[in-house]
Amino acid sequence: MSAVVFVAPFLMDATLRFIAAAAELPGVSLGLISQDGEHKLPPVLRSRITAHYQVDDGLDPQQIVDATRALAARIGPPARIMGSLEQLQVPLAQVREVLGIPGMDVSTALNFRDKSRMKTVFQMHGLPCARHATAGTPGDVERFLDEVGFPVVVKPLAGAGARSTYRLDDIDATKSWLRVQPPSPQDPVLLEEFMTGEEHSFDSVFVDGELRWHSISRYTPAPLEVLRNPWMQWVVMLPREIGGSEYDEIREVAAASLRALGLRTGLTHMEWFRRPDGSVAVSEVAARPPGAQITTLLSYAHDTDFYSAWAALMALDQFRAPERQYAVGAAYLRGQGRGRVQAIHGLEELQRELGHLVVEADLPEVGQSPTGTYEGEGYVIVRHPETAVVEQALARIVSVAHIELGE
Repeated sequence: MSAVVFVAPFLMDATLRFIAAAAELPGVSLGLISQDGEHKLPPVLRSRITAHYQVDDGLDPQQIVDATRALAARIGPPARIMGSLEQLQVPLAQVREVLGIPGMDVSTALNFRDKSRMKTVFQMHGLPCARHATAGTPGDVERFLDEVGFPVVVKPLAGAGARSTYRLDDIDATKSWLRVQPPSPQDPVLLEEFMTGEEHSFDSVFVDGELRWHSISRYTPAPLEVLRNPWMQWVVMLPREIGGSEYDEIREVAAASLRALGLRTGLTHMEWFRRPDGSVAVSEVAARPPGAQITTLLSYAHDTDFYSAWAALMALDQFRAPERQYAVGAAYLRGQGRGRVQAIHGLEELQRELGHLVVEADLPEVGQSPTGTYEGEGYVIVRHPETAVVEQALARIVSVAHIELGE
Protein backbone atom coordinates (compact mmCIF):
# COMPACT_ATOMS: atom_id res chain seq x y z
CA MET A 1 0.00 0.00 0.00
CA SER A 2 1.11 3.55 -0.77
CA ALA A 3 0.47 6.07 2.02
CA VAL A 4 -0.98 9.39 0.86
CA VAL A 5 -2.05 12.42 2.93
CA PHE A 6 -4.86 14.70 1.77
CA VAL A 7 -5.17 18.15 3.36
CA ALA A 8 -8.61 19.80 3.32
CA PRO A 9 -9.13 22.62 5.83
CA PHE A 10 -12.91 22.45 5.44
CA LEU A 11 -14.97 19.48 4.27
CA MET A 12 -17.06 21.32 1.68
CA ASP A 13 -19.08 19.48 -0.96
CA ALA A 14 -16.66 20.30 -3.79
CA THR A 15 -13.66 19.22 -1.70
CA LEU A 16 -15.36 15.98 -0.69
CA ARG A 17 -15.45 14.91 -4.35
CA PHE A 18 -11.67 15.16 -4.55
CA ILE A 19 -11.21 13.37 -1.22
CA ALA A 20 -13.52 10.57 -2.34
CA ALA A 21 -11.55 10.17 -5.56
CA ALA A 22 -8.29 9.86 -3.62
CA ALA A 23 -9.84 7.41 -1.16
CA GLU A 24 -10.90 5.13 -4.01
CA LEU A 25 -7.45 4.84 -5.59
CA PRO A 26 -6.30 1.23 -5.66
CA GLY A 27 -3.37 0.45 -3.41
CA VAL A 28 -3.61 3.75 -1.52
CA SER A 29 -3.90 4.14 2.24
CA LEU A 30 -5.34 7.63 2.73
CA GLY A 31 -4.81 9.91 5.69
CA LEU A 32 -6.92 13.08 5.95
CA ILE A 33 -6.02 16.33 7.72
CA SER A 34 -8.80 18.89 8.26
CA GLN A 35 -10.10 21.56 10.61
CA ASP A 36 -13.55 20.01 10.45
CA GLY A 37 -14.25 17.00 12.60
CA GLU A 38 -14.62 13.50 11.19
CA HIS A 39 -18.40 13.74 11.72
CA LYS A 40 -18.55 16.09 8.71
CA LEU A 41 -17.59 13.22 6.42
CA PRO A 42 -20.38 11.19 4.76
CA PRO A 43 -20.45 7.71 6.38
CA VAL A 44 -19.44 5.91 3.18
CA LEU A 45 -16.43 8.17 2.69
CA ARG A 46 -15.49 7.95 6.38
CA SER A 47 -15.18 4.19 6.04
CA ARG A 48 -12.75 4.54 3.11
CA ILE A 49 -10.31 6.89 4.87
CA THR A 50 -7.66 5.02 6.81
CA ALA A 51 -6.97 7.76 9.36
CA HIS A 52 -8.10 11.32 10.12
CA TYR A 53 -6.31 14.04 12.07
CA GLN A 54 -8.03 17.28 13.10
CA VAL A 55 -6.04 20.54 13.34
CA ASP A 56 -6.89 24.08 14.43
CA ASP A 57 -5.61 25.68 11.22
CA GLY A 58 -5.55 23.64 8.04
CA LEU A 59 -3.34 26.21 6.27
CA ASP A 60 -0.58 26.30 8.91
CA PRO A 61 2.49 24.41 7.62
CA GLN A 62 3.70 23.46 11.09
CA GLN A 63 0.32 22.01 12.08
CA ILE A 64 0.24 20.07 8.80
CA VAL A 65 3.79 18.77 9.49
CA ASP A 66 2.81 17.63 12.99
CA ALA A 67 -0.41 16.02 11.73
CA THR A 68 1.41 14.24 8.89
CA ARG A 69 3.95 12.81 11.32
CA ALA A 70 1.12 11.58 13.55
CA LEU A 71 -0.67 10.00 10.58
CA ALA A 72 2.56 8.32 9.44
CA ALA A 73 2.46 6.19 12.59
CA ARG A 74 -0.91 4.82 11.39
CA ILE A 75 -0.61 4.68 7.59
CA GLY A 76 3.15 4.64 7.08
CA PRO A 77 5.51 7.31 5.71
CA PRO A 78 3.54 9.28 3.09
CA ALA A 79 4.68 8.98 -0.50
CA ARG A 80 2.66 12.09 -1.42
CA ILE A 81 0.80 14.95 0.26
CA MET A 82 -1.91 16.73 -1.73
CA GLY A 83 -4.79 19.21 -1.57
CA SER A 84 -7.11 20.82 -4.10
CA LEU A 85 -7.34 24.39 -2.74
CA GLU A 86 -5.38 27.33 -4.18
CA GLN A 87 -4.45 28.59 -0.70
CA LEU A 88 -2.86 25.23 0.20
CA GLN A 89 -0.25 25.00 -2.51
CA VAL A 90 2.52 26.97 -0.77
CA PRO A 91 1.94 25.40 2.70
CA LEU A 92 1.96 21.92 1.13
CA ALA A 93 5.23 22.70 -0.65
CA GLN A 94 6.73 23.84 2.65
CA VAL A 95 5.61 20.61 4.31
CA ARG A 96 7.14 18.55 1.49
CA GLU A 97 10.49 20.25 1.97
CA VAL A 98 10.45 19.68 5.75
CA LEU A 99 9.45 16.01 5.49
CA GLY A 100 11.26 15.12 2.26
CA ILE A 101 8.08 14.22 0.37
CA PRO A 102 8.26 14.38 -3.45
CA GLY A 103 6.19 16.98 -5.26
CA MET A 104 6.06 20.70 -6.05
CA ASP A 105 8.72 22.71 -4.19
CA VAL A 106 8.29 26.06 -2.44
CA SER A 107 9.87 28.18 -5.18
CA THR A 108 7.55 26.75 -7.83
CA ALA A 109 4.50 27.03 -5.57
CA LEU A 110 5.29 30.71 -4.95
CA ASN A 111 5.60 31.28 -8.70
CA PHE A 112 2.00 30.12 -9.05
CA ARG A 113 0.57 31.69 -5.90
CA ASP A 114 2.13 35.19 -6.06
CA LYS A 115 0.60 36.70 -9.20
CA SER A 116 3.11 39.57 -9.38
CA ARG A 117 6.01 37.13 -9.15
CA MET A 118 4.30 34.98 -11.79
CA LYS A 119 4.10 37.82 -14.30
CA THR A 120 7.68 38.79 -13.62
CA VAL A 121 8.68 35.24 -14.56
CA PHE A 122 6.60 35.52 -17.73
CA GLN A 123 8.27 38.80 -18.68
CA MET A 124 11.74 37.38 -18.03
CA HIS A 125 10.96 34.58 -20.50
CA GLY A 126 9.38 36.85 -23.11
CA LEU A 127 5.89 35.38 -22.60
CA PRO A 128 2.85 37.57 -23.38
CA CYS A 129 0.98 38.90 -20.36
CA ALA A 130 -0.48 42.16 -19.08
CA ARG A 131 1.81 44.95 -17.88
CA HIS A 132 1.78 44.93 -14.09
CA ALA A 133 3.23 46.36 -10.89
CA THR A 134 3.05 45.70 -7.16
CA ALA A 135 1.67 48.72 -5.31
CA GLY A 136 2.28 49.27 -1.61
CA THR A 137 1.42 52.97 -1.51
CA PRO A 138 -0.93 55.40 -3.31
CA GLY A 139 2.19 56.80 -4.99
CA ASP A 140 2.86 53.42 -6.55
CA VAL A 141 -0.68 53.45 -7.93
CA GLU A 142 -0.21 56.94 -9.40
CA ARG A 143 3.05 55.97 -11.11
CA PHE A 144 1.49 52.86 -12.67
CA LEU A 145 -1.49 54.87 -13.96
CA ASP A 146 0.86 57.45 -15.47
CA GLU A 147 2.61 54.65 -17.38
CA VAL A 148 -0.36 52.47 -18.40
CA GLY A 149 -3.44 54.67 -18.22
CA PHE A 150 -7.05 53.56 -17.61
CA PRO A 151 -8.62 51.11 -17.22
CA VAL A 152 -6.56 49.01 -14.82
CA VAL A 153 -7.34 45.96 -12.72
CA VAL A 154 -6.59 45.69 -8.99
CA LYS A 155 -5.98 42.19 -7.60
CA PRO A 156 -4.67 40.64 -4.39
CA LEU A 157 -1.16 39.25 -4.84
CA ALA A 158 -2.38 35.77 -3.88
CA GLY A 159 -5.85 35.91 -5.38
CA ALA A 160 -8.01 33.08 -6.71
CA GLY A 161 -10.54 33.59 -9.48
CA ALA A 162 -12.00 37.10 -9.48
CA ARG A 163 -12.26 37.45 -5.71
CA SER A 164 -11.38 40.94 -4.39
CA THR A 165 -10.64 42.03 -7.95
CA TYR A 166 -11.70 45.46 -9.24
CA ARG A 167 -11.57 47.40 -12.48
CA LEU A 168 -10.74 51.10 -12.19
CA ASP A 169 -11.96 53.16 -15.14
CA ASP A 170 -11.10 56.70 -14.09
CA ILE A 171 -9.56 58.88 -11.41
CA ASP A 172 -12.80 59.16 -9.43
CA ALA A 173 -13.06 55.36 -9.14
CA THR A 174 -9.41 55.24 -8.11
CA LYS A 175 -9.87 57.87 -5.39
CA SER A 176 -12.92 56.02 -4.04
CA TRP A 177 -10.98 52.75 -3.89
CA LEU A 178 -7.99 54.41 -2.19
CA ARG A 179 -10.26 55.93 0.46
CA VAL A 180 -11.83 52.59 1.33
CA GLN A 181 -8.98 50.11 0.82
CA PRO A 182 -5.61 51.81 0.27
CA PRO A 183 -2.61 49.54 -0.35
CA SER A 184 0.21 49.50 2.17
CA PRO A 185 3.68 47.96 2.40
CA GLN A 186 2.15 45.34 4.70
CA ASP A 187 -0.81 44.70 2.37
CA PRO A 188 0.23 45.49 -1.22
CA VAL A 189 -1.89 44.81 -4.29
CA LEU A 190 -1.25 43.82 -7.88
CA LEU A 191 -2.04 46.39 -10.56
CA GLU A 192 -2.56 45.13 -14.09
CA GLU A 193 -3.18 46.58 -17.50
CA PHE A 194 -6.80 45.79 -18.42
CA MET A 195 -6.80 43.30 -21.28
CA THR A 196 -9.60 43.20 -23.83
CA GLY A 197 -10.74 40.39 -26.06
CA GLU A 198 -12.19 36.91 -25.61
CA GLU A 199 -11.41 35.28 -22.27
CA HIS A 200 -10.66 31.57 -22.13
CA SER A 201 -9.17 28.95 -19.87
CA PHE A 202 -6.48 26.40 -20.70
CA ASP A 203 -6.61 23.39 -18.39
CA SER A 204 -3.68 21.03 -18.77
CA VAL A 205 -1.76 18.09 -17.36
CA PHE A 206 2.03 18.13 -17.16
CA VAL A 207 3.98 14.93 -16.48
CA ASP A 208 7.74 15.16 -15.95
CA GLY A 209 7.83 18.63 -17.48
CA GLU A 210 5.93 17.74 -20.65
CA LEU A 211 2.43 18.74 -21.73
CA ARG A 212 0.44 15.48 -21.91
CA TRP A 213 -3.12 16.78 -22.28
CA HIS A 214 -5.04 20.03 -22.48
CA SER A 215 -8.54 21.46 -22.68
CA ILE A 216 -9.79 24.85 -23.83
CA SER A 217 -12.85 26.64 -22.46
CA ARG A 218 -14.48 29.95 -23.37
CA TYR A 219 -15.95 32.41 -20.87
CA THR A 220 -18.94 34.53 -21.87
CA PRO A 221 -18.81 37.25 -20.63
CA ALA A 222 -15.52 37.64 -18.73
CA PRO A 223 -15.98 37.04 -14.96
CA LEU A 224 -14.95 40.59 -14.08
CA GLU A 225 -17.61 42.00 -16.41
CA VAL A 226 -20.24 39.76 -14.80
CA LEU A 227 -19.30 41.08 -11.35
CA ARG A 228 -19.60 44.67 -12.59
CA ASN A 229 -23.01 44.11 -14.19
CA PRO A 230 -25.59 42.41 -11.92
CA TRP A 231 -27.88 41.56 -14.85
CA MET A 232 -25.28 39.45 -16.66
CA GLN A 233 -25.37 35.64 -16.58
CA TRP A 234 -22.06 33.79 -16.85
CA VAL A 235 -21.49 30.90 -19.27
CA VAL A 236 -18.55 28.50 -19.56
CA MET A 237 -18.35 26.67 -22.88
CA LEU A 238 -16.09 23.72 -23.78
CA PRO A 239 -16.19 23.30 -27.58
CA ARG A 240 -15.65 19.78 -28.84
CA GLU A 241 -13.15 20.81 -31.50
CA ILE A 242 -9.96 22.21 -29.94
CA GLY A 243 -7.27 20.71 -32.16
CA GLY A 244 -7.32 23.38 -34.87
CA SER A 245 -4.56 25.80 -35.80
CA GLU A 246 -6.44 28.69 -34.16
CA TYR A 247 -5.23 27.30 -30.81
CA ASP A 248 -1.60 26.63 -31.83
CA GLU A 249 -0.30 29.85 -30.27
CA ILE A 250 -1.91 29.33 -26.86
CA ARG A 251 -0.72 25.72 -26.77
CA GLU A 252 2.84 26.92 -27.33
CA VAL A 253 2.59 29.86 -24.93
CA ALA A 254 0.86 27.82 -22.21
CA ALA A 255 3.44 25.04 -22.29
CA ALA A 256 6.30 27.54 -22.20
CA SER A 257 4.64 29.44 -19.34
CA LEU A 258 4.22 26.34 -17.20
CA ARG A 259 7.82 25.30 -17.77
CA ALA A 260 9.02 28.80 -16.90
CA LEU A 261 7.10 28.63 -13.61
CA GLY A 262 8.84 25.35 -12.80
CA LEU A 263 6.00 22.86 -13.10
CA ARG A 264 7.03 19.22 -13.39
CA THR A 265 3.85 17.20 -12.75
CA GLY A 266 0.35 18.47 -12.06
CA LEU A 267 -3.03 19.66 -13.30
CA THR A 268 -3.22 23.42 -13.89
CA HIS A 269 -5.91 25.98 -14.68
CA MET A 270 -4.80 28.93 -16.82
CA GLU A 271 -6.86 31.95 -17.83
CA TRP A 272 -5.90 33.67 -21.07
CA PHE A 273 -7.12 36.25 -23.56
CA ARG A 274 -7.32 36.35 -27.32
CA ARG A 275 -6.81 40.03 -28.07
CA PRO A 276 -8.71 41.86 -30.81
CA ASP A 277 -5.69 41.52 -33.12
CA GLY A 278 -5.76 37.72 -32.72
CA SER A 279 -2.71 37.43 -30.44
CA VAL A 280 -2.88 35.66 -27.08
CA ALA A 281 -1.86 36.76 -23.58
CA VAL A 282 -1.81 34.83 -20.32
CA SER A 283 -3.77 36.33 -17.44
CA GLU A 284 -2.80 33.94 -14.64
CA VAL A 285 -2.51 30.25 -13.85
CA ALA A 286 -3.14 28.09 -10.79
CA ALA A 287 -1.47 24.78 -9.94
CA ARG A 288 -4.66 23.03 -8.85
CA PRO A 289 -7.90 21.70 -10.32
CA PRO A 290 -10.24 24.32 -11.81
CA GLY A 291 -13.22 25.57 -9.81
CA ALA A 292 -16.69 26.72 -10.90
CA GLN A 293 -17.74 23.18 -11.92
CA ILE A 294 -15.08 23.14 -14.66
CA THR A 295 -13.67 19.86 -13.32
CA THR A 296 -17.18 18.45 -13.72
CA LEU A 297 -17.43 19.92 -17.23
CA LEU A 298 -14.15 18.24 -18.15
CA SER A 299 -15.56 14.94 -16.92
CA TYR A 300 -18.66 15.27 -19.10
CA ALA A 301 -16.71 16.44 -22.16
CA HIS A 302 -14.36 13.44 -22.05
CA ASP A 303 -16.80 10.89 -20.60
CA THR A 304 -14.41 10.18 -17.75
CA ASP A 305 -13.96 11.14 -14.08
CA PHE A 306 -11.50 14.03 -13.82
CA TYR A 307 -11.67 14.02 -10.03
CA SER A 308 -10.21 10.52 -10.11
CA ALA A 309 -7.78 11.49 -12.87
CA TRP A 310 -6.39 14.33 -10.75
CA ALA A 311 -6.13 12.11 -7.68
CA ALA A 312 -4.22 9.41 -9.60
CA LEU A 313 -1.90 12.03 -11.10
CA MET A 314 -1.04 13.63 -7.77
CA ALA A 315 -0.90 10.47 -5.65
CA LEU A 316 0.54 7.93 -8.09
CA ASP A 317 2.02 9.95 -11.00
CA GLN A 318 -0.46 8.16 -13.28
CA PHE A 319 -2.42 9.82 -16.08
CA ARG A 320 -4.10 8.46 -19.18
CA ALA A 321 -5.01 11.27 -21.59
CA PRO A 322 -8.72 11.04 -22.53
CA GLU A 323 -10.27 12.04 -25.85
CA ARG A 324 -12.79 14.87 -26.16
CA GLN A 325 -16.12 13.28 -27.07
CA TYR A 326 -18.67 16.04 -26.46
CA ALA A 327 -19.17 19.78 -26.36
CA VAL A 328 -20.24 20.78 -22.85
CA GLY A 329 -21.28 24.03 -21.20
CA ALA A 330 -22.57 25.48 -17.96
CA ALA A 331 -25.04 28.35 -17.64
CA TYR A 332 -24.84 29.94 -14.18
CA LEU A 333 -28.16 31.13 -12.75
CA ARG A 334 -27.65 34.51 -11.14
CA GLY A 335 -30.36 36.19 -9.09
CA GLN A 336 -31.76 39.54 -10.21
CA GLY A 337 -32.61 42.18 -7.64
CA ARG A 338 -31.81 42.23 -3.92
CA GLY A 339 -32.64 39.95 -1.04
CA ARG A 340 -33.26 36.21 -1.05
CA VAL A 341 -34.51 33.97 -3.83
CA GLN A 342 -38.25 34.54 -4.19
CA ALA A 343 -39.06 32.62 -7.38
CA ILE A 344 -37.49 30.76 -10.29
CA HIS A 345 -39.03 31.49 -13.68
CA GLY A 346 -38.68 29.72 -17.01
CA LEU A 347 -37.56 26.28 -15.86
CA GLU A 348 -40.63 24.40 -17.12
CA GLU A 349 -40.24 25.94 -20.57
CA LEU A 350 -36.54 25.09 -20.63
CA GLN A 351 -37.21 21.54 -19.48
CA ARG A 352 -39.56 20.98 -22.40
CA GLU A 353 -37.12 22.42 -24.92
CA LEU A 354 -33.74 21.33 -23.61
CA GLY A 355 -34.29 18.63 -21.02
CA HIS A 356 -32.74 15.98 -23.25
CA LEU A 357 -29.45 17.92 -23.26
CA VAL A 358 -29.19 18.48 -19.50
CA VAL A 359 -26.71 16.19 -17.72
CA GLU A 360 -26.54 18.00 -14.36
CA ALA A 361 -28.26 20.90 -12.62
CA ASP A 362 -28.04 22.58 -9.24
CA LEU A 363 -31.12 24.78 -9.02
CA PRO A 364 -31.61 27.60 -6.49
CA GLU A 365 -34.14 27.12 -3.71
CA VAL A 366 -36.70 29.68 -2.59
CA GLY A 367 -35.33 31.49 0.46
CA GLN A 368 -31.71 30.95 -0.54
CA SER A 369 -29.29 33.84 -0.02
CA PRO A 370 -27.38 35.04 -3.11
CA THR A 371 -23.71 34.17 -3.34
CA GLY A 372 -22.67 37.57 -4.69
CA THR A 373 -20.29 35.88 -7.14
CA TYR A 374 -20.27 35.42 -10.90
CA GLU A 375 -21.24 31.76 -10.32
CA GLY A 376 -24.63 32.86 -9.07
CA GLU A 377 -27.13 30.74 -7.16
CA GLY A 378 -27.09 27.60 -9.30
CA TYR A 379 -26.19 26.17 -12.67
CA VAL A 380 -27.33 23.96 -15.54
CA ILE A 381 -24.89 21.78 -17.51
CA VAL A 382 -25.74 20.65 -21.05
CA ARG A 383 -23.90 18.25 -23.37
CA HIS A 384 -24.08 17.23 -27.04
CA PRO A 385 -21.65 15.94 -29.70
CA GLU A 386 -22.14 19.14 -31.73
CA THR A 387 -20.70 22.40 -30.38
CA ALA A 388 -23.36 24.56 -32.05
CA VAL A 389 -26.15 22.68 -30.27
CA VAL A 390 -24.57 23.36 -26.87
CA GLU A 391 -23.95 27.03 -27.72
CA GLN A 392 -27.59 27.52 -28.68
CA ALA A 393 -28.83 25.74 -25.57
CA LEU A 394 -26.70 27.89 -23.26
CA ALA A 395 -27.90 31.07 -24.94
CA ARG A 396 -31.48 29.92 -24.50
CA ILE A 397 -31.01 29.10 -20.82
CA VAL A 398 -29.58 32.48 -19.87
CA SER A 399 -32.30 34.28 -21.84
CA VAL A 400 -35.24 32.34 -20.38
CA ALA A 401 -34.27 31.39 -16.83
CA HIS A 402 -34.87 34.20 -14.33
CA ILE A 403 -34.00 34.00 -10.64
CA GLU A 404 -36.07 36.60 -8.82
CA LEU A 405 -34.67 38.09 -5.62
CA GLY A 406 -36.65 40.08 -3.10
CA GLU A 407 -36.94 41.10 0.52
